[in-house]
Amino acid sequence: MTAEAKLSLPALTLETAPPPARAVLDTAKAQVGFIPNMYANMVNSPGLLQTYLDGYARFRAESGFSPVEQEVVFLVISRANGCNYCTAAHSMIADKMSKVPADVLAALRSGTAINDQKLAALATFTQVMFDTRGLPTEKDLEAFHAAGYTDRHALEIILAMAVKTLSNYANHLFHTEVDEMFAGYRVS
Repeated sequence: MTAEAKLSLPALTLETAPPPARAVLDTAKAQVGFIPNMYANMVNSPGLLQTYLDGYARFRAESGFSPVEQEVVFLVISRANGCNYCTAAHSMIADKMSKVPADVLAALRSGTAINDQKLAALATFTQVMFDTRGLPTEKDLEAFHAAGYTDRHALEIILAMAVKTLSNYANHLFHTEVDEMFAGYRVS
């Protein structure tokens, strides 16, 4: 999904970015090894990209979720927001790096039921948080707890939602082209 409107700001590189943006791109490149198209666009607002990078790194390092669970959260949010770029990128990360089981990844990409009960509970609660704008019922929270998750995990989902809102919405406005390394995971 992309916005009808499209921003006209250029994608920035290490060579074309002004000093504040260049510093953020240096950080981004150090984190992932290259400058994804998404980052090249987002850095037009250095604070936007820096906030994204900080929140993303904290979620990865401090959320208490396993890499598989992290991808469940990110993919549920990206799919719900209709972000084809992030769905492709996180599908590749899920498959190649986080080792999300193929059936779980397929279910996340299609929005169908996940066979793993714990991951299904995580996906369901994440979707509930998205759909209700952070207003789950007591029953929703109890089901999340019953699957083995804590109140802290609920807060970490909020962090992931904030991070993905930054990237998903920026991608909508820029009509961000999926990077070649994620191309095999494009959403059709």
